[in-house]
Amino acid sequence: MQRIATAAPRRAVFMSDFHLGSTHCHVRELAEFLERLRCQRLYLVGDIIDLWWMARRQTRWGEAENRVFRALHALRQQGTEIVYVPGNHDRPARHLCGATLPAVRIRRRVIHTTVDGRRLLVTHGDDYDGATQFGGMQEQVGDWLYYRILTANLLLNRLRRRGGWRYWSLAEFLKRRSHAAERYIARYVQAGLADARARGLDGIVCGHIHRAALETQDGLVYANDGDWVETLTAVAEDPDGTLRLLAHTHETLAVLAPRAAPACATEPLHRAA
Repeated sequence: MQRIATAAPRRAVFMSDFHLGSTHCHVRELAEFLERLRCQRLYLVGDIIDLWWMARRQTRWGEAENRVFRALHALRQQGTEIVYVPGNHDRPARHLCGATLPAVRIRRRVIHTTVDGRRLLVTHGDDYDGATQFGGMQEQVGDWLYYRILTANLLLNRLRRRGGWRYWSLAEFLKRRSHAAERYIARYVQAGLADARARGLDGIVCGHIHRAALETQDGLVYANDGDWVETLTAVAEDPDGTLRLLAHTHETLAVLAPRAAPACATEPLHRAA
């Protein structure tokens, strides 16, 4: 059996929008990322299994999807705590919020406290659709075209992988050239930051819009862990409080340094919001 090289250990990792069961999930890259992952706590920030897709279209489920769940099970056996915050595509799981199952805690939203004391709201992000007049890529171009863009993205990157080339998102490339999509994303970011500010927090970690980001605005952290349909990314906290945006290869795409004088947090690593 081939030995898998593990990545650097993380204090916490945030991942969302797997959309398992849909045809557009880059499930092989997802499984490989999880198999290399080592972390104290893993937040699954919604849309993990795409129940919306499975109820309306032909479901894809095979050995690759099972491999993802074996990787999650292996993490749990190694001591990783898994916290699941359901999204809009796995909304029925919200009926279980507050439950603690043998392998996972299910919460509607939580507050994550970094090692340097920053308190971050962790939520999927679909709560902000009303405030932002939802108009992302899917609504701008329509379901039919959007799904074909994702299909083209999947096929293109299968060819790129065979040729030894890096992953490149056609969907993200087109989205960045849509003024309407860019305006929606800007409104979404502001809605999320406003929610964090109103709660007296230091920032937000979310998903939902399939646009990975790690930045500060007006003194608040905005972290979007991306997805495994378009961007293939995750957000991580290092043991010293450094925040990182990670590619599916575990390569660092962006960094936010910890506070200048880290203080040992007296609060638990996370609590319900």
